[in-house]
Amino acid sequence: MGWEALRQWDEDAVRIEPLTGGVANDVWSVRVRGQIAVGRLGSRSDDDLAWETELLQHLDRAGMIVPVPIPTADGRLFADGLVVMKYIGGGPPKTGSDWRRVADTLRKLHGLTKGWPQRPGWKSSIDLLHAEAGTRVNLAAMPPEGVTRCRAAWARLIGRQTCVVHSNPSNPGNIRMTADRVALIDWDESHVDVPDLDLVLPDNAADLDADAYDVAAQASAAWEATVCWQDDYAVRRLAEVRAV
Repeated sequence: MGWEALRQWDEDAVRIEPLTGGVANDVWSVRVRGQIAVGRLGSRSDDDLAWETELLQHLDRAGMIVPVPIPTADGRLFADGLVVMKYIGGGPPKTGSDWRRVADTLRKLHGLTKGWPQRPGWKSSIDLLHAEAGTRVNLAAMPPEGVTRCRAAWARLIGRQTCVVHSNPSNPGNIRMTADRVALIDWDESHVDVPDLDLVLPDNAADLDADAYDVAAQASAAWEATVCWQDDYAVRRLAEVRAV
């Protein structure tokens, strides 16, 4: 159905302009019921979108600032691959103090989602020690030596507690800050994993000790290499993962 699905929110709803964002979805600012919102159209399954929209509602109820899904006219949180979410204003983090606020927000996310079920179809970094594929990951497409390095990095996470991770919080474009709040946007790659993956932030804003930072940085580089393989960014990230 494509963007025609927007009429399920409001007969007079319109797209305004495309927004920058991830490569997996078509993201636009939209006007729905007289308000500016964000529409994201993609090819994820209903189970996948149910997981994400229910998570965002949970975090909103717990006091976090997130792009809350706006229901269709008949109360659904998504329709035909389209999700319409609350628009959140603000700017990216710029200072060390800003990034420390981001770290605090991430730790709140992690604390609120201990024991959360895995996103349908996804695998955590620990799962990928044995599995070869999961939604955005296909290890069979990578060089075997690269897979060995990635798995060695993830093996250092064995035994850690898991929770929901945002999965791309070090990208300033995924943060919307004001003087009194920090919002995380673009939850398209969120899933259940080890929280360390979220805490590799500029200037070590999460205040990890040297060993913890090394573990997290290696595991994060390995994850991003596999999720993005094989564009130039993924190749660069894989080069950061040390040889075994």
